[in-house]
Amino acid sequence: MKRHGSPLKNLRSKCDDQIGEPHLVRPSPRVSRRLAEPQPKKCVLYSTDGEKSAVICNFEKRGWQQVPSVNGEWNFYWACTQTCRYIFGIDQPYRMRSDQTINHFPNSMELSRKDLLIKNIKRYRKDLERKGDPLAQTFSNTMKLGIGGTRYMHLDIVPMTFILPTDYNLFVEEFHKNPASTWIVKPCSKSQGNGIFLINKLSKLKKFAYEARTFYPLLSRNTSVISKYIDNPLLIGGKKFDLRLFVLVTTFNPLKAYLYNEGFCRFCTEKYDHTDINNVFMHLTNVSIQKTNQEYNSIHGGKWPVQNLWLYLDSLRGGGVSQILWQRISETIRHSLDAVAPVMSNDRHCFEVYGYDIIIDKNLKPWLIEINTSPSMHATTPNDRMLKSRLIDNVLDVIVPPGGIPDDHWDKSPDPSLLTNFTVLKPVVRKKDAPAPPPTVSPQGNSLKKRRIHSAKKKRTPVAPPVVQAAAEQTDDEEEGPIKSSKLPMQRDTAQAPPIVKTRIIHR
Repeated sequence: MKRHGSPLKNLRSKCDDQIGEPHLVRPSPRVSRRLAEPQPKKCVLYSTDGEKSAVICNFEKRGWQQVPSVNGEWNFYWACTQTCRYIFGIDQPYRMRSDQTINHFPNSMELSRKDLLIKNIKRYRKDLERKGDPLAQTFSNTMKLGIGGTRYMHLDIVPMTFILPTDYNLFVEEFHKNPASTWIVKPCSKSQGNGIFLINKLSKLKKFAYEARTFYPLLSRNTSVISKYIDNPLLIGGKKFDLRLFVLVTTFNPLKAYLYNEGFCRFCTEKYDHTDINNVFMHLTNVSIQKTNQEYNSIHGGKWPVQNLWLYLDSLRGGGVSQILWQRISETIRHSLDAVAPVMSNDRHCFEVYGYDIIIDKNLKPWLIEINTSPSMHATTPNDRMLKSRLIDNVLDVIVPPGGIPDDHWDKSPDPSLLTNFTVLKPVVRKKDAPAPPPTVSPQGNSLKKRRIHSAKKKRTPVAPPVVQAAAEQTDDEEEGPIKSSKLPMQRDTAQAPPIVKTRIIHR
């Protein structure tokens, strides 16, 4: 038998074969081949639900390749809300990889469903009030309630709203306080203006009245919300409009949100008349509804860039008005996001672009009407196409990591230079100060005079009793009565009694 060398000698022989020069290691042929060939850059694979021109054009401009969504090979998925719920479902065995990103949070309905949004905002108010936060400051109880139905100084962001049929009895109680008011009914699970109608009589809510008296499982009910109608909207050319703004949220914990500086106004095709509640073309600004009207203009699509609105307001109401209004809108949006942040499922693979619908009243107060988790990316006009294309391009700059490949370990803190048209939505902070006195409203216009008379009576009351008491003592003595009465004019300056009291004493 051959005797093998010692292990130390074998190791030395191998090292001598690999080392030709001191301190120089010769790479193996396989390693040298890898070093010689340039490593190809990994291409991002994407999938989409539906043909959205603004989204696909931006993907192709970056050199991304489209793949079917069934195999799960994608890195970036622009999906609809139903697909997102399926992927994150409990019964779904699919689990996302670290290099995958999707454009919806698992429970985004906390913002998009109208009834859940109202519940979250009410809970948010109560939590701040319980903590004693300055944001929850309220006006005095003597102040008359407005459209919001609350006395909050900073949290009055949505109109007074009830959920039907659950809150039907509460709504009836509020309706009887002002029977001449107008309300708007919206189904919770529908969009694009479907199922919306206005009412000013309880007889139009017979269905909800019947359901409120009977028992049904909660899931089988067709839940709707009824809100106080904003009957004093800001009009331009006699027509009602609302704002469609876009908000990007990359994470809810901590909350990182960005408001896009561009947007557009959606105008009605007919002039506003609050007495005609059956004409949807003068009350609802949804493009899907206005397109069915003969007065619809397909050239501009009934849309106006939001920058034109700022120029119009500054020229009509003075410079700086648009900046104040933009700040109010930013605070309203931030409050809505803070309201749902505790209940949102913050998945590191997700981001979301929300479409906010906001109405401005004559006092330039913004009201939050609705939030869309899937705002339309279809373009109806050339200006609309360019705006949405710039939006998606800026969104991709913010959410894609510096390496170019989605990574769930990234902290989602983009370079500030990449924000471009996005404004960071910072937390709203208020200092606690004394509540402002409520405005005094007098229907007869003589409240000031009444207050003066009331104060004068209060000043005279402490002086009148002793005089009356002295007069009573004088009248009891019949002999000294005339003598005392003759001396009364001399005591007028010292007693300072009202003349009406002295006249009564003389007559007695």
